Amino acid sequence: MAASASPSPPSSPAAEGIINVFWDDGMLNHDTGKGVFDTGIDPGFLEVLEKHPENADRIKNMVSILKRGPISPYISWHSGIPAHIPQLLSFHTPDYINELVEADKAGGKMVCDGTVLNPGSWGAALLAVGTTLSAMKHVLDGHGKIAYALVRPPGHHAQPTMADGYCFLNNAGLAVQLALNSGCGKVVVIDIDVHYGNGTAEGFYRSNKVLTISLHMNHGSWGPSHPQNGTVDELGEGEGFGYNLNIPLPNGTGDRGYVHAMTELVVPAIQKFEPNMIVLVVGQDSSAFDPNGRQCLTMDGYREMGRIVRSLADRWWIR
Repeated sequence: MAASASPSPPSSPAAEGIINVFWDDGMLNHDTGKGVFDTGIDPGFLEVLEKHPENADRIKNMVSILKRGPISPYISWHSGIPAHIPQLLSFHTPDYINELVEADKAGGKMVCDGTVLNPGSWGAALLAVGTTLSAMKHVLDGHGKIAYALVRPPGHHAQPTMADGYCFLNNAGLAVQLALNSGCGKVVVIDIDVHYGNGTAEGFYRSNKVLTISLHMNHGSWGPSHPQNGTVDELGEGEGFGYNLNIPLPNGTGDRGYVHAMTELVVPAIQKFEPNMIVLVVGQDSSAFDPNGRQCLTMDGYREMGRIVRSLADRWWIR
């Protein structure tokens, strides 16, 4: 998750290009196991079991790229801290949080399909939330214009009352709530994960203070944990009607299609909303190389979308 706003100008030109990355190795303790794809099931006749698609190796490589790759001179590293239970209640219900706490005490539980709370998972989830909140606070306090929370377990499918899609706690949703509680009048969430950001949308579905935008593969509902369809007619309810913008995209949309959707749909919606903070949920499974999606985005597409979001962020102030 990346948070971006336009606080006071930095003190030096060099500070302008710095990306503040928030990360902690403790998030590697979430072990999603092996099996057939994301099931964790060993059928007994396979020579080699697959790692769960949301595994620690992928984020280790992301950390390595940021530390050793070409943009490493522009990275400022920050440690994360675990969130406390009361902080979770700004987005999630007490009953749901108690369910997760009890599951952790019992040694783990399959919370929903493909989403397993194993020993070490709860601590990693609390660390993911705390790290994301630290990134948001960094921007809110005026210490930087861009903060990137590199976290796992992921969060955008987690709804106020239940887990979904490898997600236990909604990191981005909790960061948005922190921004609102800190005086940001309006926040926009742009989610480019290959799957609908249903959890974040559900959390703010009746709010006119948060514009939730999701560009995703046109996959529909996938069961009881994900009842939302992600279709264009899911617009919000009550005061939030018109503040949820779903942009379902056909398989293979690619760079040009995503950039077109950003320029023709996302940018005008944000310009009309005039937010005080932008939260970008950077799911990378819309990549051409991801086994779980079919959207064919390349680095060029991600870069161009990043440029678009940065130009939007530069237009508005936090307060």
